[in-house]
Amino acid sequence: MRPTLLADVLDREFRAAASGQHTPVMLWGPPGVGKSGLVAQLAQRHGVSMVDIRLSQMEPSDLRGIPFRVGDLVQWAVPALLPDSTRHGARGVLFLDEITSAAPAVSAAAYQLILDRRLGEYRIPEGWAIFAAGNRQGDRGVTYAMPAPLANRFAHFEVAVDLDDWVHWAWAQGIDERLIGFLRFKPELLFDFDPARTLAGEMAFPSPRSWEFAHRALQKFADDRPPLLRGALAACVGQAAGTECAAYLEALDRLPDLDAIVEGRAADVPREIDLQYAVAAALVGRALRAKGSPEATRVWGHILDYAERLPTREMGVMLVADLHRSLGPPLFGVPAFKRWAQSAADVLIYD
Repeated sequence: MRPTLLADVLDREFRAAASGQHTPVMLWGPPGVGKSGLVAQLAQRHGVSMVDIRLSQMEPSDLRGIPFRVGDLVQWAVPALLPDSTRHGARGVLFLDEITSAAPAVSAAAYQLILDRRLGEYRIPEGWAIFAAGNRQGDRGVTYAMPAPLANRFAHFEVAVDLDDWVHWAWAQGIDERLIGFLRFKPELLFDFDPARTLAGEMAFPSPRSWEFAHRALQKFADDRPPLLRGALAACVGQAAGTECAAYLEALDRLPDLDAIVEGRAADVPREIDLQYAVAAALVGRALRAKGSPEATRVWGHILDYAERLPTREMGVMLVADLHRSLGPPLFGVPAFKRWAQSAADVLIYD
């Protein structure tokens, strides 16, 4: 399931915890697709605590607690890491990450915690939702087959990689527009994980997580010698993807004058498809930087006029769709939007 839909699922499950209708959710997927990020973003949206428990690093006693004697009886000291309404708040998220990497004895200790929301005398606060995440056995990570009793305690969702969702996230997070343009041009490189390649010794591979690393590399090494940047990108996303991305970046000096475009002056329209993707991403970045300024409407209008001039209307639709995802409904109030929509009506209706 694509991340935007899964975010809605997690939101509803979180809200359902307060009414007793919550079902624990298990997120499956290969490394780097953003499973943990989806849960962290949910907690951030709702302004609640997230208790992140890495079961792969635990012993059964870490969950169950330590016994101590009280008179003739033995009681259990509740681990401080478990959610507590006094310390963590009445509502929150209990996230069991790397659950498929946990030893079977630790998984068994989590059975009661997940289904019954309790462990011995300890009870999870009513307003807390339970989410878990893990890699599949075919991903060549350190994983155990999930026991049937544990699997039956979750609703299971597979996290898919979706370029439009990633682009929307990337604009919100300030990811370098040059990388967004590159992945629009080469969407197959957003995620390319083959477990066999890791066995052959190639550790880096393209994923939503590693492209964030590439963004950081671009901020640090873009002004240095080209071989240094190429090496830094390859270290983040693998040799093949890093080399392609570096070649794309080296071609960007042939972009048209972006200042002329946003000011409404004459500017060339590139015929090369890679440069069209690059200029589209760069213009979304310019539109975002103008947001909230007195000239925002004028800048957006000039960008919409330029979208009409792109060689294919599909490219223009992609540019305007990214503008809308980044700017929201205010884009509809720009006079040039109506003109653009009329010119692209057949593409919008039928494609």
